[in-house]
Amino acid sequence: MEHVPEQASVYQYERRGAWVVTAHGSFDMHTIRPLADALKAAVGRHPKVVLDASGVTFADSAFLNLLILNHQIGALRVVSPSRQVRRLCELTGVDTVLEVRRTVDDAADS
Repeated sequence: MEHVPEQASVYQYERRGAWVVTAHGSFDMHTIRPLADALKAAVGRHPKVVLDASGVTFADSAFLNLLILNHQIGALRVVSPSRQVRRLCELTGVDTVLEVRRTVDDAADS
């Protein structure tokens, strides 16, 4: 059965000196661009970037690659990943590399 992506949205704001990017919805190769653009800009401009992944309902290798790339080039913290994102990271071992925090405030303060 083919995955039909639902709408994806990205919101951004500043919190306690960190730039927060909040992702909601389904992210795959067809819907990843707005999130990729937001993270690329954030990592290029801010010393501390937080990705709130609690609202991600679907993620595939495009999302995973985006996390890895941004982790390598900047101080990316992932907050409250959804069950689907946690599982993807655990299966691939990325959970041992990423900095994961429980809340946006925890990530901003770290």
